[in-house]
Amino acid sequence: MRAAKRLQQSTQFDPNGLAAPGQVYGLPYDATSAEVVILPVPWEVTVSYASGTAQGPDAIRTASAQVDLYDPAVADAWKMGLWMAPTSAKLAAKSERNRERAEAYLEALSEGLPMQRMAKNHEKIEAACAYMVEWVASQVATYLDQGQLVALLGGDHSTPLGYLRTLADRHPGLGILQIDAHMDLRRAYEGFTFSHASIMYNAMQHMGIAKLVQVGIRDYCEEELEVMAELGDRIAVYFDRDLKHAQYRGVSWANQVEAIVAELPQNVYLSFDIDGLDPKLCPHTGTPVAGGLEVEQVLYLVEAVLASGRKLIGLDLNEVAPGPEGDWDANVGSRLLYRLCNLLGQSNGRI
Repeated sequence: MRAAKRLQQSTQFDPNGLAAPGQVYGLPYDATSAEVVILPVPWEVTVSYASGTAQGPDAIRTASAQVDLYDPAVADAWKMGLWMAPTSAKLAAKSERNRERAEAYLEALSEGLPMQRMAKNHEKIEAACAYMVEWVASQVATYLDQGQLVALLGGDHSTPLGYLRTLADRHPGLGILQIDAHMDLRRAYEGFTFSHASIMYNAMQHMGIAKLVQVGIRDYCEEELEVMAELGDRIAVYFDRDLKHAQYRGVSWANQVEAIVAELPQNVYLSFDIDGLDPKLCPHTGTPVAGGLEVEQVLYLVEAVLASGRKLIGLDLNEVAPGPEGDWDANVGSRLLYRLCNLLGQSNGRI
């Protein structure tokens, strides 16, 4: 039924024409015809530097109208059926309310005030973050049960934990391919269990996740190196410095990608923090770090995962924050998201 409805919608759509107003990428599909659902999660309660990532999903939705639909890596990609769910006003309001609590908590922390005064605030923040994790898990489960694929769109990088747990329950032995400037392996950060800086520590507590492969890492602390050592062969880290130094000596990106892909199990989840890219591409992201990857480098890596016979079973894109000068960050994010969603569909035979 989904395929028949999608075909009907496709026949009346001109991929070379103007984008349909209000629809992501101007596509004609809806909740019942889409093969890939983009789930927006407007959340940034625990951001530790610049804010704005909660506005990322809506900014990307708007910027997507400028994206041409031809994809050189996936023939007729637009026919697959891509749809973005409405942004939850309730979740956005909860994020804003608890972000204010978090700012008050962090201010008290920096001033050395007794934490007993802030205990209730901290408790409410932790409860709100736990709610977000369960909300994501419930939303994802609904789409997966309908036979659809999900691309989660944050928000800060704490947002995919519920998705990861849900997939790990259904696909034990999966691996995470993480593109990021940060390891995100802090046991907790600034007192927050569900911090964006703890997403991979929290994810790796689920033994259904067999391997974490991190690429582009260039900003981390000693605690995270300790956690990396504790994880042993469940983690492989490709530091940005090491990758670039090898390239200066003549090692090609293709050879490096071959080694990265070899670390991954059969089923792969892509977790993409936009700050994994060179910050010239998304300068307003929450915690930009000099260095990083180019867009086509990352896409080459993901395409190599598929070419190896491995399966991409889910993905997230996080930390895109629209800047005050215009929509550059959202423009980059929307184009990248489109290409990644197409690869997700292709990997699962949806086109």
